[in-house]
Amino acid sequence: MSIQSNLNTIKASLPEHVTLVAVSKTKPVSDLIQAYEAGQRIFGENKIQEMTEKWEQMPKDIQWHMIGHVQSNKVKFMAPFVSLIHGVDSLKLLQEINKQALKNNRVIDCLLQMHIAEEETKFGLDENELNALISSSDFKEMKNIRILGLMGMATFTEDQNQIKKEFTHLKTIFDSIQKLETENCNLNTISMGMSGDYKLAIECGSTMVRIGSSIFGGR
Repeated sequence: MSIQSNLNTIKASLPEHVTLVAVSKTKPVSDLIQAYEAGQRIFGENKIQEMTEKWEQMPKDIQWHMIGHVQSNKVKFMAPFVSLIHGVDSLKLLQEINKQALKNNRVIDCLLQMHIAEEETKFGLDENELNALISSSDFKEMKNIRILGLMGMATFTEDQNQIKKEFTHLKTIFDSIQKLETENCNLNTISMGMSGDYKLAIECGSTMVRIGSSIFGGR
C-alpha cells in the first residue's frame, strides 16, 4: 500500500470535525512529500531538531505540530514556525514558550498534556496541577500563547476498556475546563488517539488524532 492510499483510507474514516496529524517522526522527507502531494498539511514530530530540518526543506504551507516531550532550552528553535505544541506539561515550559513567541512576534498555540495513563513513564499534569496552572496569575498574564485544549496518551495495553476509561477521563477533564474564560484560551481541541486506538478515541470525544504507522508503515 502506498502512503497516498493509506492516507486516503484513513481520511475517509474520520468524521469532519476530527483533525488528522500525520506523525512523520523518523521518516525521510521523501515520505512526507508523498503525503503532502496526497493533500496532507499537518505533520507531527517529536524531536525539535528533526522538525526544524524538515521545516527548512519542505513547503511553507505545512502546519508543524510538536507532539513529543519538550525541553525548555529547545523551544527557541521551533518558536519561529511551530503551529501547535501538544505536550505542554508545566507552567515553566509555558512561560518559556510565551517568551520565545514574544521574541518572534507570534502567538503560539498549545495543548496542555494530561497524565491519564496508568504508566509512570508518561508525562503530563494531573487535575490538581491543571487547575493550579490555569487559575494562576502567571498564566493569565501570558499574551503570546493560546491554549486550544488538552492532549493525553492512553496506557499501552490491549485492554480496550481501560483505554476507553482513560480517554473518557480526558474528555471529562476537558468538559470541566471548557467554561474557563481567559483571553489566552480558545478551548476546542482534544488530542487523543493514535494508529491503534484512534477510532475508540473519536468515540470518546477526540477532535485530533495522531497517526503515523498506519500512514507511513512501521518504523
